[in-house]
Amino acid sequence: PDVRLAGIHSRSLGRAQALSAEFRIPIVATGIAELYERTQADLVVIAVPELEVRAVAEACFQFPWTALVEKPAGYNYEDAQMITQAADARGRRAFVALNRRFYSSTRQVERGLIADPSAQRFIKVQDQEDPEQARLGGQPALVVANWMYANSIHLIDFFRIFGRGAITSVAPIRRWNPERPGVVVSHIRFESGDEGLYEGIWNAPAPWIVSVSTPQTRWELRPIEQASRQDRGERRAVPIEAEACDTEYKAGLQMQARAAIAAARQESTDLPTLADALETMRLTRMIFA
Repeated sequence: PDVRLAGIHSRSLGRAQALSAEFRIPIVATGIAELYERTQADLVVIAVPELEVRAVAEACFQFPWTALVEKPAGYNYEDAQMITQAADARGRRAFVALNRRFYSSTRQVERGLIADPSAQRFIKVQDQEDPEQARLGGQPALVVANWMYANSIHLIDFFRIFGRGAITSVAPIRRWNPERPGVVVSHIRFESGDEGLYEGIWNAPAPWIVSVSTPQTRWELRPIEQASRQDRGERRAVPIEAEACDTEYKAGLQMQARAAIAAARQESTDLPTLADALETMRLTRMIFA
C-alpha cells in the first residue's frame, strides 16, 4: 500500500504509453535522466533486451536510486563484469532479478536443508536448451551464441542457492562444443564438501529438473515451481503445496518485489547483488569452457 509506480521509460513510446494507461503510471519519460528527475524514484527496474542492458544500466547508475536489473545482467561474463564495475565505480546499490531464488518451492527446499545442516549435499541440475528455436524466435545472433548466459543461468544458479561455500573446482565430464551443441556434463565441488552435477541437453527434448540429495532426504523441483520430498525408506516423493504468493501471482515475483522494496529502503534483504549474479555467470563460463 505504500509503494507506487512513479514513471516509465521505453525506447518504444507507444508501449510505454499503453502500460502507463493500463497501470495508471503518472509519468511517461522520454529518457532515463528525465525519468529520475521527474519521479525522484527510490527504485528503478531495468527490463530491456540482453544487448541493451549495459548501456541502460550505466545510464541508470548516473542517479542514486537502487537498481533491480532483469537477468541476465550482461549477455556474457565479460559484459556482466563491466556492468558490475560501472555500478561499483559510482557506488550504486544494484541487484539482479534471479527470481527462481524467490520461488516458494526453492524456499521450501532451503528450509528442509537447514533442518539437516551437517549432511553432505549432492545437487543435480538437468538443463535443456534449444538455441535454434531462440534464433527462429528473433533473438540476435550474439545472444544465441551466448545462450547459456541468457537462459541456462536460470538452472545454474541453483548450484549457488543450494551448495554451501565457495566453488573449488569445475571438472568437465563431457565438454561443451560450440560447433556442435549437444550434451554438456560437469562435476562441481564446494569447499563445504557438497558436490554438484550439471547436465545440459542442447537441441534435444528434456525437462528442467533440480534435485538435492542428502543421506536422509531427496528434494526435487520438477517443474521448478513444484517441490517434492522423498525420505529414506520411502519409494515415492510427496509433493509440497506451493504457497499462495506463487499461486496468486507468477512464481517468485511477489516475494522478489518485496525484497526489492526492502533493498530500496536499505533494509536487510537476500536479493542477489550484481556481484552475486556475476559469480553465477562465472560458474556458467567454467561449465561451458
